[in-house]
Amino acid sequence: MGRRGNRGKDDASAQSVSVTPEIRRMVLPDLPEVERIEQENFSRPWTAEDYQSFLDREDADFLVAVVDGRIVGYIGEYGIPDEGDITNVSVDQRYRNRHIGTCLVSELIEAAGARGIRKIFLEVRESNAPAIRLYENAGFRKTGVRRNYYTSPVEDAVLMMRGPETGRDGI
Repeated sequence: MGRRGNRGKDDASAQSVSVTPEIRRMVLPDLPEVERIEQENFSRPWTAEDYQSFLDREDADFLVAVVDGRIVGYIGEYGIPDEGDITNVSVDQRYRNRHIGTCLVSELIEAAGARGIRKIFLEVRESNAPAIRLYENAGFRKTGVRRNYYTSPVEDAVLMMRGPETGRDGI
């Protein structure tokens, strides 16, 4: 389910007022708002059905960020002990630069660690410098490049990992 185009940037370069969102597990009634954010941020968005397929899985953590009762971001990861893969991270464009992405990544690392995940992998568009900074600040390190991984537009993916080899375990 990779190879999506990320039109937006994440919130690593905070310029606005920081907020502390409530982070909780994604549930079925969240999917219309998650799908709205997905469509505004990706050129090849996942559908509500794509997300729904992960919600009941024991090997997955999909979380949402809520501010004032509104879903403003989400993140997903699945895997088997001891490795996981971040599938999606997105923040509503109106809530960027407020550390929502930082909170989501931090909570996901904790949730994955509770499931026994010690290494977490992800792909990010090479041009998405704010997201790369966000991940680096969370302990991820660049491990390689996947040529022409993304479509719409075609772009390389930077491969990143967080785990014992990077000096940060997945917990």
